[in-house]
Amino acid sequence: MNSPKTLDSSLVPNLLITFAGTIWRTMWLAMMKELAPTNEKGEYQRKSSQFRDTVGNEQYLISSGRYYLYIGLSCPWAHRTLVVRALKGLEETIPVVQVIPSATSGGWVFNPAQNGCSSLRQFYRKSSPSYRGRATVPVFWDSLTQKIVNNESSEIIKMLNDQFNDFAQYAELDLYPLSLQEEIELWNDKIYHAVNNGVYRCGFAQTQTAYQDACLELFNTLNELELVLSQKRYLCGDLLTLADVRLFTTLFRFDAVYYGLFKCNLQRIQDYTHLSRYLQDIYQLPGVAATCDLERVKLDYYGQLFPLNPGGIVPLGLPKF
Repeated sequence: MNSPKTLDSSLVPNLLITFAGTIWRTMWLAMMKELAPTNEKGEYQRKSSQFRDTVGNEQYLISSGRYYLYIGLSCPWAHRTLVVRALKGLEETIPVVQVIPSATSGGWVFNPAQNGCSSLRQFYRKSSPSYRGRATVPVFWDSLTQKIVNNESSEIIKMLNDQFNDFAQYAELDLYPLSLQEEIELWNDKIYHAVNNGVYRCGFAQTQTAYQDACLELFNTLNELELVLSQKRYLCGDLLTLADVRLFTTLFRFDAVYYGLFKCNLQRIQDYTHLSRYLQDIYQLPGVAATCDLERVKLDYYGQLFPLNPGGIVPLGLPKF
């Protein structure tokens, strides 16, 4: 009598792996849709900021202590505003309120609560009850009208550069001089798409083609920047500008986060002679290092971006500055 056939010992594990893989990919796509919306090609599509007012008019008069910056230390867009605030010496003029990311609430939260709000989403709704968009940092907030003035970092840093000079410790510093504005904006356009947002286009891509296109464009641009900085101290010459600030906050995070977590791993910034020199140069400017918290950056990116790092394990290594 033949013994009954036994079940292949590898069958159950293989089925479990296949089933788990299917379930995980379905869940991953659902989470990524909320975290990082894409087009039909799987390319990450960043939403535009919607609060775009400015100060220095009848509604928003310039004064010290009236306006607040709401920031997250890990966010490169918010970091821009902290760097300009420090370079201009506006720490006593514009207070800062810090938010932290929460994976369970799916956004930035206050600890402790601020203005009766426990989350930045509630804060947005309090300022504008009809608002239904994403609650992002930075936020430039008016304590007098209890309104969000602006949540677009590229516009906030321009306001910090020239609207508060009556209170700035370093009012003579102009990071956006008229003679260089055209060149600055050319750099801003190139660097925003390929580098600032480019690292996110790599990390949040949902197809291989979308990732490869973004990654190659990113490193082609870094190679171009390396060549330019072999001949110049800063992007526009010997003068630090807002274009440098915008590039700096991405480069600062690159080796610790984007290289590994976002798969931007063709080369590290420390492997570039001139980009690494440039990064260290800006980091060592008065006040800049105090705005930089690489441990917080690692903790938030690796610990909170669950779809990219399900285990939440934070690597130990840190680049040196």
